[in-house]
Amino acid sequence: MRPGMDPRLTRHFDACNNAILPGERIAFAIGTAQVGWVQPAVARALADFPGMTVGARRATLATAAAGTLHAIGRALAEQGFCRWRNEAFDVRARGDGPVLATLDRGALPVFGVLAAGVHVNGLVQRPDGLHLWIARRAADKALDPGKLDHLVAGGIPAGLTPHQTVVKEAAEEAGVPAALAATAVETGLVSYSMERPEGLRRDWLICYDLLLPADFVPYATDGEVESFELWPVAKVLERVLDTDDFKFNVNLVLIDLFQRLGIA
Repeated sequence: MRPGMDPRLTRHFDACNNAILPGERIAFAIGTAQVGWVQPAVARALADFPGMTVGARRATLATAAAGTLHAIGRALAEQGFCRWRNEAFDVRARGDGPVLATLDRGALPVFGVLAAGVHVNGLVQRPDGLHLWIARRAADKALDPGKLDHLVAGGIPAGLTPHQTVVKEAAEEAGVPAALAATAVETGLVSYSMERPEGLRRDWLICYDLLLPADFVPYATDGEVESFELWPVAKVLERVLDTDDFKFNVNLVLIDLFQRLGIA
């Protein structure tokens, strides 16, 4: 953030960085590498699994048992600690660190594990200025239904790179051809630690700009998006300043774009 930024923008950073760590949580580790934070109730449940050692300040899964973490997440979902989403994500101690295990996406917040994702600004340069394609999330989405969103955004599944995820999600969410999606340019990184109803979100978002032809029109292909609209960048800025209409983390990526454009 820039010093002196409008408080109507900084409030979005405050909202996404509301977690107090460790708070009541204890560290969760795989071998000697801490990868997350768990609530006491989760730690007590973990104590029942082979390969787990749970103490007063740390719950540790033996390195030799790291391959069982996905199954442990499934068992916790069956016990009601999280929602099973059947999407395996890589588990790392750092966003750029080695993969230590995999875990279902729905269990990541329960373990407080870093979740990597991509967000893509779909940009169109028109004679009257820069525009952005804005998505509205489907009303039946489990998380943040009906909120405004990026043209393309999504978590990075196990085994995929960020750029591969951009191409995959662009096709699935907005009908963007692979050759066009592959031209997306990485522009930066946004991270935060946030308390949410689903648990602790420790997100690592890789930001992209994708310049689209003026005649390209996205379309919802997988049902996750209700509709798309093309907005002038000034309208997007106004909505971020004055409302909470965008999904919480989308605001941060948009503010990064506004800063790069020199308008915030």
